Amino acid sequence: MPIKTDSLEEPQLNLTPMIDVVFLLIIFFMVGARFTEEANDQKFEIELPTAAPVQIMSRTPDALVVVVAKNGTMTMRKKELSPEQLLQELRAAKAAYVDQAILIRGDGDGNYQAVIDVMNACHQAGIKKFSLAFKPTEVTSGQP
Repeated sequence: MPIKTDSLEEPQLNLTPMIDVVFLLIIFFMVGARFTEEANDQKFEIELPTAAPVQIMSRTPDALVVVVAKNGTMTMRKKELSPEQLLQELRAAKAAYVDQAILIRGDGDGNYQAVIDVMNACHQAGIKKFSLAFKPTEVTSGQP
């Protein structure tokens, strides 16, 4: 009886095909799950309920500042505006927020008619909250 001198080969397990199959399964389930989410939203024909428009629950917006220069030009939001453009801007502000306030800053030595024109534009736009800006004078002792 001959004696075998060759050593037995150890069996080897090739993991590469198994890893490939696992990765393919992972990709399949990820893609399938994504399509399932989109399909769930469109699965049923539903009629959404209705409600009244939502009112903004934040604090009142800051007052818009209209600057009237000495020569009568009007500026709002760093744009020079004609009286017609100012009226359009004020109407848009009133439409965006019902209680919009306006602060009119007119030059002390400027054209008084231009300040009245801004006040008139506020009135035409339906804005009731407008005020004139001023710088308080310093009171010295002994004088009222």
